[in-house]
Amino acid sequence: MTLSKYDENWWKTATIYQIYPKSFCDSENKGTGDIQGIISKLDYLKHLGVDAIWLTPIYQSPMIDNGYDISDYYAVNPDFGSMEDFSILLELAHQLGIRIIMDIVVNHTSTEHKWFQSALGDMKSPYRDYYIWKAPIDGKEPNNWLSKFGGNAWELDPLTNQYYLHLFAKEQADLNWENPKVRQEVKDIISFWAEKGVDGFRLDVINLISKEQNFPNDDKGDGRRFYTDGPRVHEYLQEISQAVFQKYGSVTVGEMSSTSLEHCQQYSALNGKELSMVFNFHHLKVDYVNGDKWTKTAFDFIQLKQIFHHWQTGLNGKGWGALFWCNHDQPRIVSRLGNDEKYRIESAKMLAASIHMMQGTPYIYQGEELGMTNPAYTEISQYRDIESINMYDLMVNQKGIPHEDMMAILAQKSRDNSRTPMQWNNQKHAGFTNGIPWLEIAKNYPDINAEAAIKDLNSVFYFYKRLIELRKQISVITDGTYEDLLPEHDRIFAIARQNDSQTLLCINNYYDEEIECNLPERFQIIKSQCLLSNYPQSDSSFLGYKQILRPYETRILLIEED
Repeated sequence: MTLSKYDENWWKTATIYQIYPKSFCDSENKGTGDIQGIISKLDYLKHLGVDAIWLTPIYQSPMIDNGYDISDYYAVNPDFGSMEDFSILLELAHQLGIRIIMDIVVNHTSTEHKWFQSALGDMKSPYRDYYIWKAPIDGKEPNNWLSKFGGNAWELDPLTNQYYLHLFAKEQADLNWENPKVRQEVKDIISFWAEKGVDGFRLDVINLISKEQNFPNDDKGDGRRFYTDGPRVHEYLQEISQAVFQKYGSVTVGEMSSTSLEHCQQYSALNGKELSMVFNFHHLKVDYVNGDKWTKTAFDFIQLKQIFHHWQTGLNGKGWGALFWCNHDQPRIVSRLGNDEKYRIESAKMLAASIHMMQGTPYIYQGEELGMTNPAYTEISQYRDIESINMYDLMVNQKGIPHEDMMAILAQKSRDNSRTPMQWNNQKHAGFTNGIPWLEIAKNYPDINAEAAIKDLNSVFYFYKRLIELRKQISVITDGTYEDLLPEHDRIFAIARQNDSQTLLCINNYYDEEIECNLPERFQIIKSQCLLSNYPQSDSSFLGYKQILRPYETRILLIEED
């Protein structure tokens, strides 16, 4: 299959598969995944039907934050393989009609990057101004901003008595985008990979690159309001887009931390001046207590629907969104919003349908198509994620929260929930490796694995495969308007998508009990086609006014206009 570089809107009907290489497939015996492991599974991805692969960072890195701390943008981490391995992956994926999207991290670098190593301890270094340095105030940090990984966001360089900013780990120093030399470096880096044939880029926390230059104290929070969607962020993105993305026809998706709809309408504006699409995370904070991630509570279903409505209607005709439940930073959705025991298969399919039938580009995170679950770790020693370990120390050792309570929170919220190795078969270590896995595998792998799923035509895998196909066959999924039919219903999420010739309904029961719902009367006696469901359906082609939905049932119905 030949990929056209000039099919500029291919991503609007595409489905993209996210690979976390460290946990995908180990081609050797080292216990961590690699590029050759990905190559060995390309036929699997072709069978699923995805259009592109998004690779989380494979660059040279000390792996303090699992590759999001890059020490050399032009080198492949030997843990994953070589540049030759990557070139082979790119060529073979393209032969199968699968594009490659690279993750790029340009808000910060590793403190082991040569730029930072030159800048550290030397105020005259040509790279000193590549980073953000501030003198102490009253012998303390320049302001009270907090790192997203816990603690203050400033770290002292004792040789120069200045602090550098790190919005994440102290080993991840924020770049100074005010410096035009930094922006040129970014253009050069992205151009290097685009020249190799990479089809697109996912830009990590890209809306944090512009900071308010007076760096004020934040008397209302942690400082994020002074660097999120900052004063020059749109200017910077337009500059990079014009110089690189538009030149190479790259598809781009921006990860937007704590962003707003208004900014995302600009980031993903249909004129293509900035980015192709945006990730936002508001819908994945509905199980936070007062916005605090490190809490344990049931999700707010009404709020979830309100957020979907806000973003779907707000981006329609103005911008484009990425649709997703899971990624390397988010827990497994079937454990989070579904029922990963009695109704694992039903709830996994329902959650898939409800997100894939919206407008946007769906992303599938590795294992999501199998209904993989959180691993239910019980001890802090089982975790590897720096954020989780730091928060355990803060909450238990400093704030006195009981160990058992924090372990329950981590079992629901830790990033390691999604980073457990991919479950390929029921053999030792789930077929992921012949070595010792870097992170403990979920104990349910003998039952939940790719080999078993492919053999079962009713599996979650084939449900996802059908959703991918529907997006290419049914135009209203791509271009239809969005309407929440039952916004106040406390159990049912029912949406209508409509264009000039089609109406599509997606009706979903988010709970573990049978429930009746009354659709608007205009759907009382209408002939419809059931495109997909996770339960056997009757032969009736008429859509009833009253719908009885079984636990976690989903129905996707198409109404053709006369």
